[in-house]
Amino acid sequence: MLTGVSPILIAAAAALCMFSMFGAVAVGVVSLARPRMTVNRRLANMGLGPGKSERSSRQNLNPRQKRIQDRLQSLENRKRKEGAISKIRSQMLQAGLEPKLKLYFVASFFAGLVAMAIATVFGMSVPVAGSAAVFTAYFVPKWFLSHLYKRRQKSFTAEFANALDVIIRGVRSGLPVGECLQIIGRELPDPVGAEFRQLVEGQRIGLTLGELLQRGLQRMPTKEYKFFAIVLQIQQETGGNLADTLESLSGVLRDRKQMKDKAVALSSEAKSSAAIIGSLPFFVMGGITLVNGEYMSVLFNTSAGHWTMGGALAWMAAGILVMRNMIASVVSD
Repeated sequence: MLTGVSPILIAAAAALCMFSMFGAVAVGVVSLARPRMTVNRRLANMGLGPGKSERSSRQNLNPRQKRIQDRLQSLENRKRKEGAISKIRSQMLQAGLEPKLKLYFVASFFAGLVAMAIATVFGMSVPVAGSAAVFTAYFVPKWFLSHLYKRRQKSFTAEFANALDVIIRGVRSGLPVGECLQIIGRELPDPVGAEFRQLVEGQRIGLTLGELLQRGLQRMPTKEYKFFAIVLQIQQETGGNLADTLESLSGVLRDRKQMKDKAVALSSEAKSSAAIIGSLPFFVMGGITLVNGEYMSVLFNTSAGHWTMGGALAWMAAGILVMRNMIASVVSD
């Protein structure tokens, strides 16, 4: 009886999977584009388009602010021109690792082999096992690097305001900027201390501060560090009150941290609900497998089961993406 029904199940599962894939892509595109569409609509209601708002805001800037904005724009344009290999190298630098591409690709290859072996042990077909290997080899190392450099940037930003305070107090008390950088590298924990130690050591071997800051931006491309690097370079070229400028940046950093902590507290309930809803199907499937493994074996041992699981995972991914964007929109509002 199962043999007679299996072609119908396979066709139904294939149709469900195709529908799931199209639905997931559509939901993902709409969810990713919605914040930008909302911003453009608000600007249009105020009579300001993206180009108009940029031109009008630029006209209100003084020459020093225009110079800072031009350098920030040049850094963004340089980042967009990076190729795929350069992006991997940059991500490894940002994660605090040595940019060894050979090690990255070897680790990706072995991760794919492990995924294929696990899929084969569970009785998956060759196309499914191959897809799992490709998916794992491509996405898992990128996710791991992303996790490392985001954690490192978060630690850097948390201590960066304290580093700015050291420079502000040192400059106002008459210390040179180089001496302030040495104090930061010696007293503050990594990764802030490590970054400033590299600035000091680079100056000792004859590199200019501009070159060292450019290299530092490759390792730590946060907005705060970009602004600090540009302000420091412009202050060396044209002069100006460095302490007041950095004091404003320090105040902005502390206000942003306070606002972020408040947003995390407000969104914690929604994140917990999303985690419970997302993990519930896996717990249910595991419980049923423990109680009646033969009942669930159809999902793992037949093509129809494989297509069904693929469609279910696609719909779950779409739902998690929607919940993630809903939480982000609530936090941003």
